[in-house]
Amino acid sequence: MKNEKVSGIKAGCNGCHSPLAYLAGDIPPKHTSEGTRANEGVSCDVCHSITGFDGEVPFNFNYVMEPGEVKQGTRPGMESGYHEIAVNDFLATSEFCGICHNEKDPFGMWVKATHLEWKESPYGQQWITCQDCHMPRADGTLTDDGDPVEGVRQHTFHGVHFPEKLAGAVEVLVYPRMGSVEAGGEMILDVTVMNAKAGHMIPSGSAEERVVWLHVEATDSDGKSWHLPVDRKGFDGEHWTIADSREMAYQDIGDIRDVPDFAGLKRDGDVPSGDRIYRMPYLDPQGHLTIAQWNTASFGPDYRLPPLEAIAEVFTWQVPSSVATGEVRMRATVYMTMVVSSVADYMKLPGTEKEPMVMRTTEVSLLVR
Repeated sequence: MKNEKVSGIKAGCNGCHSPLAYLAGDIPPKHTSEGTRANEGVSCDVCHSITGFDGEVPFNFNYVMEPGEVKQGTRPGMESGYHEIAVNDFLATSEFCGICHNEKDPFGMWVKATHLEWKESPYGQQWITCQDCHMPRADGTLTDDGDPVEGVRQHTFHGVHFPEKLAGAVEVLVYPRMGSVEAGGEMILDVTVMNAKAGHMIPSGSAEERVVWLHVEATDSDGKSWHLPVDRKGFDGEHWTIADSREMAYQDIGDIRDVPDFAGLKRDGDVPSGDRIYRMPYLDPQGHLTIAQWNTASFGPDYRLPPLEAIAEVFTWQVPSSVATGEVRMRATVYMTMVVSSVADYMKLPGTEKEPMVMRTTEVSLLVR
C-alpha cells in the first residue's frame, strides 16, 4: 500500500491463493479468525468451475470461471447426484496449472514460471503433463458397488512440501580424479548434480524462498571431518550462488514492516559458507536479494537445475597433513529448505519450514597414504 506500483498485490495474491474471496470482492480478506470464505483457500469447487483461460498465455489467475450447478471434469460417462458434469479436457492440460503457476509481477518479471519452464523442457515436448506427476493415477479405485473405476487421479498434489517427493528428484555423482593421495597433497573431486525427475527447474515456483545447495565433506578413518568449499567458475553474479555467512540481504523487509535502520538478515541463512547454491536471485529495486516476489525488479544469474540436465562442480582439497591414513569418505549431499532459515527465524515460522531436507546424498572413498 505504500508503493502505488505494487499496491495491486493486495488483490492479486488472492486471485490464486484465495479465489473465492477475490471473486466475491473480499479484498483484502479478513483475518482467519473471522472464519470468512477466504479460509477455504483453493477448494474443489474452484478448480472444477474453471472452463479455460483468457489470452494466449496462462498466468496471473486469468481463468474463466463458471460457478453453478455444472462442474467441470475430464472423464466422460460420469454421473453425480449433486450436480451436472461437463466434460472439459482443459482440466487435463498443463495450461490449466499455468493459470496460477505462472506469475508476472508489477515490474514485468516472471517471478513464477513453472508452466513456462515445463513447456520448454523435454517433458513438455513429450506432453508429459503436470498432472502425470502431481496427480498420479489411482488404479484400483472401486465404486460403492465394488466395480473398478478407470482413470481416477489422486488429488493429493504432492510437491515441494513433501519430503518423499523431493527424495530422488536430483542425482549426485561423485568422481575423485585419483584413487589415492598423500597426506598434505592435493585432491580434486568432480561432483555432478542432475535434475533427474522434475519437469521444471529446481527450485521452481516460489524460487525466491527456496534454498537448494550442495554440501561436500571429507571424513577420515578416525572420524574427523572437513568441509570442502566449491571451486569458483568465474561467471558474472557467481557470488549469489556461493554461500557466504557474512553477507546480509532482504533489507526491503525493513521498508515493508517499518523497521528503522534495518540492516537485513543473513543472506543464506544457515547454509555453510562455500557451499554451492542453485538459485535465481530475486532482486528488489535497490539490487538487494528479496523474498517478496511482488517487489522483484530484476533477476541475478539463473543457476538452477533445468529438467534432465546436469551441472558439474569441482572441489579442490588441500589434504591436511594431520589426516589419518587409510580410507577417507567423500560425501556430497544436496539439501533444500522451504524458506531461508534467517527469514524463517525472523518471521517466527514453524520449525519445519527451515529444517533442511535431504534430496540426495552420495558417498565415495579414496585412500590417504
